[in-house]
Amino acid sequence: MLPGDLPGFHQVLKDELRFPLAWGTSPIRDFGVWRRTARARVEEHLLVDRQDDTPYDPEFTDRREADGWTRERVTVSLTRYARVPGALLTPHGTGPFPAVLLLHDHGSRFDIGKEKLIGPWYDDARLASARRWADRCYGGRFVGDELARRGYVVLCLDALGWGDRGPLAYERQQALAGNLYHLGSSLAGLLAREDARAAAFLAGLERVAAARVAALGFSLGGYRAWQTAALSDAVAAAASVCWMTGLKELMVPGGNTLRGQSAFHMLHPGLARHLDLPDVASIAAPRPMLFLHGERDPLFTADGVRAAHARLRAVWDSRHAGERLRTRVWPGVGHVFTRPMQEEVFAWLDRVL
Repeated sequence: MLPGDLPGFHQVLKDELRFPLAWGTSPIRDFGVWRRTARARVEEHLLVDRQDDTPYDPEFTDRREADGWTRERVTVSLTRYARVPGALLTPHGTGPFPAVLLLHDHGSRFDIGKEKLIGPWYDDARLASARRWADRCYGGRFVGDELARRGYVVLCLDALGWGDRGPLAYERQQALAGNLYHLGSSLAGLLAREDARAAAFLAGLERVAAARVAALGFSLGGYRAWQTAALSDAVAAAASVCWMTGLKELMVPGGNTLRGQSAFHMLHPGLARHLDLPDVASIAAPRPMLFLHGERDPLFTADGVRAAHARLRAVWDSRHAGERLRTRVWPGVGHVFTRPMQEEVFAWLDRVL
C-alpha cells in the first residue's frame, strides 16, 4: 500500500478512467440528449429512488422578526424516510423574491448544520458554536442573514448527521455510509436527492420567484451546490466556493479524500467509470455558474483546479455561453469563504437573478 491508502496498482486504475460519457468525448452530439443521458447516469449511481413524490408537508415554527426580514424554523419531508429541519428567512416587503438554497459545509463539525450559515435565534448554545464557526470560515458573518438583508429568501436545511439530525462523529461516518450501502442505499445519494428536493420545495413557495432560485455553498456545500444544479432544473444558477477539481488530481497520496470518512458524503460508486467531477457539474450548462477557489487551499491541487476549470470552460464555450461561467482562483486565500469572496458572490447573484 502507498501513503493515503492508495493500492499499489492505483495508477493503472487511474489510466483506465477515460470518462467516456463526458461532453465532447461521448458520441452523443446533441447537447440536450447528452444532458438527459448524463443526468440519468448520475441518478442511477445515487442508489436512492428518483421517484419520491412524498408531500413536503412543511411545518413553520419559531417565527421571529429581524431587522428587515422574518426568521422561521421549517420542517419538511424531502423523502419518505425522514422529516428534515431547517431555517427559512424571508425579506420584508412584497414578493415574490429571488431565493438562495444555502448548503452547509462539512468541516468535521456536526453539532451545527444550518446554523453554520444562518444565525440560530432559537438556541443560545448553538449560537455561540455557530459564531465561532462563522469566525473561522466565513469572515465572522452569517451568510444567510446577509442574503436575507439584501432581499433574498434563504433556505438552509440540516444534512443527515448535522445539527438537529446529529451529531455524527467523524470516525462514525464510514460506518453510517457502510450500513446504508448494506441497505441498498447511499449516504452521498441521499444527500443529493434531499438537496434536489429542497431546491424544488424552495422554488415552489409562494413567496419565491420560481425562475430566480440559486444554490450556494462552501466546501462540501460547494460540491452540493453544483451537484444540485446538475440534478435539478429548479436551480437557475449556482455558486460553488472551494470545491471543484478533476478526480484524478484529487486521488493523490496525502489527499484529504483518501482518508475516507468525509469522502462518503460525495462518493457515488462506479460513477467515475462514466463522468469526471466537472463533467457532472457541466450537466447544468448553460445556466450561470460561479466557481471560486483559494490559491492556498490545501485540499485541492492547483493542477486539479485548473484542469476542472478548463473542462467546464470548454462545455460552456461549446454552448456559446462562456459569459455565463465564471471561474476564479483567489490569490493568498486558503480553504475559507472570506467576506471579499462573499461580496463577489452577492454581486454575481444580483446580476444573474
